[in-house]
Amino acid sequence: MPRKGHQISKYRGMWLFALFDLPVDSSKARREYTRFRKALIRQGFSMLQFSVYARYCASEERDEILRKQLRRILPPEGQVRLMAITDRQFGKMDVYEGKRRVEIEKAPEQLKLF
Repeated sequence: MPRKGHQISKYRGMWLFALFDLPVDSSKARREYTRFRKALIRQGFSMLQFSVYARYCASEERDEILRKQLRRILPPEGQVRLMAITDRQFGKMDVYEGKRRVEIEKAPEQLKLF
């Protein structure tokens, strides 16, 4: 746990991305798509764009735990990519709505125990 006045390293914190292209050509495929998307949300992921979700992880170890959990719930068809980048790299992302630049998502506040 960081000492008072010290921040968590932007190089230690990670953003885990789940990027996916899943079939929706049948009712069964749509159910699998919905099941997977809802599972991502339950795991704390937020939608950045359609089929692009991300979640902040305080460490690489937490990233690996999440990857293992996601591997257990992968849909039977389609493609899923899991990619992690440091909080520092994530902070360098440019996001635009039309031609207007907007703020990127912020890492959640760390729980402080006294």
